Amino acid sequence: MANLRAFIVEDSPIVALSLTLVLQELASIDVVGTAAEEAEAVQWLEQHVCDLAIIDIFLRHGTGLQVLAAATAQNRGIQLIVLTDYATPEMRRRCLALGALRVFDKADDIEAMVLFCEELARLPR
Repeated sequence: MANLRAFIVEDSPIVALSLTLVLQELASIDVVGTAAEEAEAVQWLEQHVCDLAIIDIFLRHGTGLQVLAAATAQNRGIQLIVLTDYATPEMRRRCLALGALRVFDKADDIEAMVLFCEELARLPR
């Protein structure tokens, strides 16, 4: 079975690189693209194929909430998860309402997010 193809929306190059390395090494996931801004992410999702998008909320320009909304509206079956420093109860509710499967806190939930991605990678596609 082919690896899950992931797209990362993250404004910090260090976090994006670290996440890429961890996912590729530990979770059998190929990171096929990254974006640091809302418009760039939405355009990438319109023009490319992926199975999973990992989205931060606060971006260099725009927000991950708009990326979630656009990805959900495209209805292409992309699994959406959020990885953010701002995982308040209200933000979690908003993200889930916009189509996110799960919301993970960068400070506390990286390991849980990687395990969740591993589970997604094992599901039939």
